Amino acid sequence: MNEPQIAVISAGAWGTTLAALLAGKGYDVRLWAREPEIVESIRSRRENTRFLPGITLPDNLLATPDMREAAAGVELLVIAHPSTWLRATCRELATCLSSPIPPVLTVVKGLEIATGKRMSEVIREEIPGLPAIAALSGPNLSSEIARGLPAATVIASEDAALATRARELFQTPYFRPYTGSDIVGVEVCGAVKNVFAIAIGICEGLGFGDNANGALLTRAAVEVSRLAARLGGRAETVAGLSGMGDLVTTCLSPLSRNHRVGLAVGRGEDYRTTLGDSGQVAEGVPTTEAVTRLARRLDVEMPICEQVHAILFAGRAPIDAVRALMSREPKSE
Repeated sequence: MNEPQIAVISAGAWGTTLAALLAGKGYDVRLWAREPEIVESIRSRRENTRFLPGITLPDNLLATPDMREAAAGVELLVIAHPSTWLRATCRELATCLSSPIPPVLTVVKGLEIATGKRMSEVIREEIPGLPAIAALSGPNLSSEIARGLPAATVIASEDAALATRARELFQTPYFRPYTGSDIVGVEVCGAVKNVFAIAIGICEGLGFGDNANGALLTRAAVEVSRLAARLGGRAETVAGLSGMGDLVTTCLSPLSRNHRVGLAVGRGEDYRTTLGDSGQVAEGVPTTEAVTRLARRLDVEMPICEQVHAILFAGRAPIDAVRALMSREPKSE
């Protein structure tokens, strides 16, 4: 029996980590990267020196700058491209696919700024004839998974067969996927938690303590629940791995890029330089814009998101944002 053929679109830290995990199981994995230097680094050094330094990649992981070569004849397309450029990349990808078009697993955590659409919605619009789509999301810091540290995740799809097959492909002794059908809830949770990771980082940068973190995390969960419910997500999803699990991990871990952005803002630094020259993307910044627009349009109350938006895009001082939150009209929990 032939081994599964899988394409991973985008060689950032997360895409490279998942490609390495799959290749480590002996699968035929093709990793597409737009940057020639990344392709060359993987081919010559077996390492993505830009986005995942220090991790040796399996020999059977093929890096290519040719999207058509990457996607030809695969069983599954794993899309890991940042949300800001996802639509354009999927439009390009659609021209490289031939019938039968494979199903897609999106591992992108974000919302489209202009439309507020989830990543699976954007992908469906840009890849006509897509048979099925699933979303993978959870408390998944790429650097830990790349090193083989234990982690769990959720793979959600309205197509139960696809969710089950993806679970089989990604299951390892250190990476445990669960399946579910609430793709709306999983995607909303995966996107919005990045905004709150920035908020927690800001609080840490301001020198606040654990009481503030506990309060903010709890109220963040309320805001996630409101938006997820308004869009059709389920409460148990918010309480699970892709909800509270990812929220706590991303908000509190120093490995989180979004947490580091918030930390810089709280300290009065320029968040745009906090990731240095690595080229890494903090999805929480564009997602703050997308979530705030969407919540206003749907009339969903998300005061923490509003204040993060005011800090990042309207020049509000972080301490003024905190005062605004703490002085809101008292009410029952």
